[in-house]
Amino acid sequence: MTEDPFVVHRSLLFTVAYEMLGSSADAEDVLQESWLRWADVDRTQVRDPRAYLVRTVTRQALNRLRTLSRSREEYVGEWLPEPLLTSPDVAEDIELAENVSIAMLTVLETLGPTERAVFVLREVFEVPCGEIAEAVGKSAAAVRQIARRAREHVAARRPRVPVSRSEQQAVVERFLAALRTGRLQELLDVMAPDVVLIADGGGLASAAQAPIHGAALVASMLALPGRVVSAVWLNGAPAGRIEVDGRVAAVSLVVEDGKVTRIHAIANPRKLTRLDEPAELTR
Repeated sequence: MTEDPFVVHRSLLFTVAYEMLGSSADAEDVLQESWLRWADVDRTQVRDPRAYLVRTVTRQALNRLRTLSRSREEYVGEWLPEPLLTSPDVAEDIELAENVSIAMLTVLETLGPTERAVFVLREVFEVPCGEIAEAVGKSAAAVRQIARRAREHVAARRPRVPVSRSEQQAVVERFLAALRTGRLQELLDVMAPDVVLIADGGGLASAAQAPIHGAALVASMLALPGRVVSAVWLNGAPAGRIEVDGRVAAVSLVVEDGKVTRIHAIANPRKLTRLDEPAELTR
C-alpha cells in the first residue's frame, strides 16, 4: 500500500506553514485544516500531490496569518517567533537554516501576509511563480513583482555578512559561558557595543517590553547569578536554554564580525512547548 502523499510530505508542509506563521501551534492547526481538505479530494485528479499540498497549506496559512494580525497587534511587549528544537543536521542545509532562523522569522514578520507567502515559497522552497500565483490568488507577473519587493525588503534587514557555522558556534559558546559565570566583563567582551536585546514574555513571564540597546545596559541585565545555562540547537543554529527558579527561556543570537549583535530571548511559556522534542524541518 502506497503511503499517503500528505504523510510523505508532512515535514515539508509543516516547514512551509511554520515559516509563514512563526508558530508551531498555528502551523499544526494549518496542517490539520489542510488534511481535512486533502481527505475530500479526488486523488485521481491531482497530477502533482506535493505541489497541490503546498498550495493548500499556503492558502490555509494565509487565512490564519490574516486572522492573527489583530492579536499580534495587541500582544503584550515584543512578539518573537516560537523557537523549535532542531538537530544539528538542519544546519547542513545552509539556506534552510538561515531561513528558519529566529532572526529571519523576525524579519519576515515585517512583511505583509501575501509578501511573506511569496517570499517563503519562491526564495526558500523555489516554487515556480505560476504555482505561487495559484496559491495566493495573483497573476504570475504580480507574483514576480511581489517577490522582488519582498527580497529587497528582507535584504535590507537581514545580517549583511554571512557567518560560518563554526564562528557562530564559537561565539555562542563564549556567550553562554559568560552567562554561566555571570561575569560582567566576559559578557561585554563577547557583545558588540551596539548590541540589542529583544525579549518576549507575552505578559506571562518577566521580560522587557521594549528593545534594550547597548552592551553596558544589556550586560548589566544578563550578569545575574543562579542561572542554569545549557547549549541547544534552535531553528538550525546553536543557541541557549536558560533556567532560573524553574522558569525557562530560549536565547537565539545574531553574530557579526565575531560579536553578538542581537539577542532574541523568548520567555513566554506558551512558546516553549517544543524545546524537548526535535522538530523535523525540511525543504
